[in-house]
Amino acid sequence: MMRKRRILVVDIGGTFVKLLMSDRVEREFASGPRMSPKQFVTKFKETVRGWKFDVASIGFPAPVRNGRILRNPKHLGKGWEHFNFARALGMPMRIVNDAAMQALGSYLGRGRMLFLGLGTGLGSALVWDRNLMSLELGDLPYPKGNIVENYLGIPGLGKFGQKKWKREVLCAVNQLKRAFIADYVVLGGGLVHRFDRLPKEIVRGQNENAFLGGIRLWERKRNSCELKWHLI
Repeated sequence: MMRKRRILVVDIGGTFVKLLMSDRVEREFASGPRMSPKQFVTKFKETVRGWKFDVASIGFPAPVRNGRILRNPKHLGKGWEHFNFARALGMPMRIVNDAAMQALGSYLGRGRMLFLGLGTGLGSALVWDRNLMSLELGDLPYPKGNIVENYLGIPGLGKFGQKKWKREVLCAVNQLKRAFIADYVVLGGGLVHRFDRLPKEIVRGQNENAFLGGIRLWERKRNSCELKWHLI
């Protein structure tokens, strides 16, 4: 009987890198604005010592297309553009934007879902049928030369205070839901806990969904060797 493939899920953030072998087995190490690819590889190999896995899924905080990082992230060091994780770590990899991985794990298996992650910035992705599309909505323009993530993320919370910030977030969520013709929105990220209640058709995301998203990246269609999810 064929052994089940062991998948390591890596969630790279601006403060910590989380490594998950299950939704309960987790290790982490600090990242930060100076972390380069070389430093990441060194810390990665130290942290996974003793674990056995066959493949890995990586959520990365920058635009990713066809498994390639398109530009350096805002909250890490330099040298990440086109960095080849599979070659550096010597194993099969699937890499997507970190919000896209969270979105895939949050998908309820029905309809058209818009994911918005409230944190340092604004993560975003769209999921429907077997399609996963990473978005960069945080760069949308806002008044007075600002961009939307500066209003909906941590900077906006500090600027407006919690009450006004919540109104700003819900207004933007409703506009984006309408623009993407989404059936529902999953609101995730570190700031979602600021909301005690959410309106109908806005679902509260869970950080644990990143692990499920990483597992789903390796799902195959039934009775086929073709991967189930089409990454756009």
